Amino acid sequence: MSEHAHDSHTGPIKTPKQLWWTAFFSFVVPVALIIGLVSYVTRDAKPQAGVVNPELATAQRIQKVGTVELRDANRPLAAGADVYKAQCAACHDAGLVGAPKIGDKAAWAPRIAQGFDTLVNSALKGKGAMGAQGGGAFRDIEIARAVAYMANEAGANFPEPEAPAGEGK
Repeated sequence: MSEHAHDSHTGPIKTPKQLWWTAFFSFVVPVALIIGLVSYVTRDAKPQAGVVNPELATAQRIQKVGTVELRDANRPLAAGADVYKAQCAACHDAGLVGAPKIGDKAAWAPRIAQGFDTLVNSALKGKGAMGAQGGGAFRDIEIARAVAYMANEAGANFPEPEAPAGEGK
């Protein structure tokens, strides 16, 4: 190796003073900036949970996770018209979001042609913008009665479903 190769240093740092300033700006300045940002973000006093409104904080901590609803399993089945008024009328009276209006024979005809079971299945599982009605406030048989009521108002001739053996009327 020649002596000349050691003398030709081509890097940007040529003196110890330059190395010191490079280290300072590479490590000390960023750390100081981070400390400054953290102190800026955290300088406002934030109240602890429950200090502002302790009653509300306590109520939120002990609120129920779920609910249990008890219903009378032996109550008589509701008629189709009653279920319609309670569950279906909000959308089917006004024809909201594509719901066929009650008594609109033109809108109901293709649906009635699909058959009663298809209509009931759509009501229980949901279709389009209509949510599933099964498992709600009414039993499935009561929803089926409401479907029969609505279809019959539009010209169908579906019998109102009867309660299965062993259930209330």
